[in-house]
Formats: sequence, structure tokens, C-alpha cells
Amino acid sequence: MIRKLLTLCALSVTLGGTTAWAQDNALVVSTWGGSFRDLIDDNIGKEFTRQTGVPVKYVTGGTIDRLNKAKLASKPESDITFTTSHVGWLYVNSNLFEQIDTAKIPNYANLVDRAKISPYHIGSWAYVYSIGYRPDLVPASIKLESWNDLWNPALKGKLSAPDFDPSHIITVSAMLSGGDAATWEKGQEKLKALKPNFKAFYTNDANAQQLIATGETPVEVILSMNAYHMASQGVPIKVVMPKEGAVLGVDTMAIMKGTTKADLAYKFLNIALSADVQSKIVASKKASPVVTNAKVSAEDAKLPGVFTTKEQWDTQAIVIDNKLRAEKTAEWRKWFTENIMN
Repeated sequence: MIRKLLTLCALSVTLGGTTAWAQDNALVVSTWGGSFRDLIDDNIGKEFTRQTGVPVKYVTGGTIDRLNKAKLASKPESDITFTTSHVGWLYVNSNLFEQIDTAKIPNYANLVDRAKISPYHIGSWAYVYSIGYRPDLVPASIKLESWNDLWNPALKGKLSAPDFDPSHIITVSAMLSGGDAATWEKGQEKLKALKPNFKAFYTNDANAQQLIATGETPVEVILSMNAYHMASQGVPIKVVMPKEGAVLGVDTMAIMKGTTKADLAYKFLNIALSADVQSKIVASKKASPVVTNAKVSAEDAKLPGVFTTKEQWDTQAIVIDNKLRAEKTAEWRKWFTENIMN
């Protein structure tokens, strides 16, 4: 009995040491939680571990929370960080990202131009913020074919939009008023005229999905990937590609300055940009692939906001300059809160 106990104790120590070794040698990825964390793990992380034998550990949190934490850290908490294209510039400005050596990423050769965000962070997948609505809950006479249609008085109290990033509707309002994101003030009065149509402002993806799924706000300025997820769950939602285009969003990945696992990080980025992985991301999440050689089914290619041709990237995407967006986000949120939400 004593011999058995000693054997079990030795085995326990060995297994504990193996677990600790695996955690210490894991590639650490900073990302959002929930479905986006699962997207990365299911499509990139598991393939990375299969090819290298190295486990992947995730640290999760909100976009700005993770940025602020990274600014305060004496050494990087993660080896790779996923964030939005414009917030990525805030990391760059704080000297938190390594400059990428694209020669170490063979699949970079297939990257679309819109995903070449900076020398420090590159696209991982793309989507649009567009108009999503419930045809069963809005008057049949309403045709949501243009952003201008959101101002229809028949939509009073039916609209929602994000409170954390009003850049989409601010830019659209400016465009409809003869301006653009750089001259966003031109759209202020038009956006104020939309105020009666707002019913709610969502705080995160889960809240956005709840508002439209329950019908509380049957029209929404929505992230296309969220809309297609709801559609797969049986919610009768329709996504529109307005005639003016939809606001492009590109989520990005970067290597943290100070990482001791740069070679593994480059391997991870290259796997993320492989045609096979990008094809799986499109099939599972209905995102736009950021490489030209991904395979997209004919059915998915028809979905608004899933870009598969250069013409679509050039004509259907409303592009907000990422540096400008990073600089203006705080100012836009303040104005939007004071003039539209309150």
C-alpha cells in the first residue's frame, strides 16, 4: 500500500510538472471573450497546436480594457494581440507592437490591400457595420435600401446602434450631408434629426443580439457577423448592403513588443492567413476573408458584407481612415453621448 501511495504521489508531481511546463511554454493570445475567442481557438489555435505541439492560452477582455492593461504592464501579458484596426493604432502609438517582418509570413503575399493596416498590425478577418432589420416587425412599405431610409418617421422608436463606437453612424451622417469622417461636423444636424428613431443603444455584441432577437429594436446598425449568427439560430433577420456601401471593419493581429516567442508568433500569424483557415472562418462566421486565395461557397459569397472580389472591396466598403478613427473615437463618443443618447 505504501509503495502504491508513493507511486501515485510521484505520478501526481510528474503530471503537475507537465501541466506547468505546458502553461509556461504556451503561446499566449490576447483577444475578446465569447464567440470571438472561440473563433480564434477553433480555427487558428487548434491548427497551430496541431502543427507545432505548442498549446495556446488566451487572456480575454474588452477592447479598451486590454489596451489600458497593456499600457500599464512592465512586460507583455500576451505574445499576440487581436484588436480592431483603429485601436491597433493606439497600441502602435504606445510602442506596444513589434514591427512585422512580412518575410516570415509567406501567406502575407495573398493579403488584400485593405487588410494591410500598418507595419505593425495586419487583418485577420473583415466584416461590415450595416443595416440589419426584422422584416416581420417593420411596415412592409419600408424599403431599407439606403442609409437615408433610417430617417423614415415610420421607424420612430425602432432603431438601435452601439454606444461604445458611434463612428459608423457619424460617418454615414456626414457622407449623406456632403462630408466624410474627417469633416464629420457636417453631419451633426442630420444625425440629431435621427434621434427620435432611436429606442436603445447597445453596449456589446450580446446586448445587440438580444435587442433585435426580442424585437425591442427591429432595426439596428449591426455588425454583419452577429447578424448572420442570429440568422443561423433562427432569428428572421435581414442584412442590407445600402447603395452607399457599408462601414468596413477589419479585426487585426499583432506581435507584442518584448515577447520571447516571436518565432512561434510568426507561425501563428501565417497559419491565420492560410487559405484553409480563412475559408473555415468564412464558412463558420460569415466574415470576409482577408486573403485572395480563400475558398468561399457561392451561397456565402452572395451575403452582403462578405467580400470576395476587389471590386466589392473598392465599391461596397465605406472606409474610415484608421489613424483618424483612433484619434477621434473619444471625441465622437463624447459628442454622441451628449447630443444623441441624452
